[in-house]
Amino acid sequence: MSGYEAKAYVALVAAGTPLNGYEVAKRSGVPRSTVYETLGKLVSRGAAYEVRLGEAGVGYISLPPASLLDRMRREFDQSITTLSETLPEVAAPAEVRLIHNLADRSSLLTRAEDVVAAARRDLFLSGWPAELEPLKPLARRAQAEGVDVSTVVFGEDPDPVGHTTPHRFSSPQVALENLGCRLLVVVADRRQAVIGGVVNEDAWGVYTDDPAVVLVAVEYVRHDIAMHLIVERFAADDFESFWTSDPALARLRADHGAAATLLRKAGAPGGRGQG
Repeated sequence: MSGYEAKAYVALVAAGTPLNGYEVAKRSGVPRSTVYETLGKLVSRGAAYEVRLGEAGVGYISLPPASLLDRMRREFDQSITTLSETLPEVAAPAEVRLIHNLADRSSLLTRAEDVVAAARRDLFLSGWPAELEPLKPLARRAQAEGVDVSTVVFGEDPDPVGHTTPHRFSSPQVALENLGCRLLVVVADRRQAVIGGVVNEDAWGVYTDDPAVVLVAVEYVRHDIAMHLIVERFAADDFESFWTSDPALARLRADHGAAATLLRKAGAPGGRGQG
């Protein structure tokens, strides 16, 4: 509705009884010069009806708000259904792969929600509870619709979603020190991904549907899960000894904190324009 139409409709709803054009103009603030044109548009929309007021002429009464909202919802759903059927038919095949930067926490999480909502077969999540929490409603809906959800969480999560694996190799504090940020990875159907990092309330990140990057993101999460499944076969003391003293692992961990150093050099902790 236009502003005048909305004001006139609200005046009719509030009155609860038929009003003539003069009364609608007086109660709504719609100019008298345009009130009958405005009411005519409401009538044509089916949001109001003309009624006879005897010798007083014509009055107007609103369609009840619940009925109007139901009608709008049906029309909206019908439009979405039509678009979902027709737009894919006219869409040209992708000629380039997308990758774009996400420069703050809000845009990072909003784009991550888009990816979660797009999942139809499988969904991989890895992150800290602070970033995973906003994604849970959509992830739970996806799971209810048959999507296989796999989650790795750094830290305590009393309300996990999907097949959740708590990260146990390093504490969240040590992981944060190594990475320099709270790393978030979200992958849907192995077709699109959001990868980003959060430092306090600043963030950086990327969205991509590039198959190579998406593959690396999927394998990052799958590798973490697989390692934890293997660890469960060890006795706790045996694994601790292996994890801290094995020479091959020691070599891989010799760059302790290197990722955080690189991010600091790049200015990523400020989250300003990094991707």
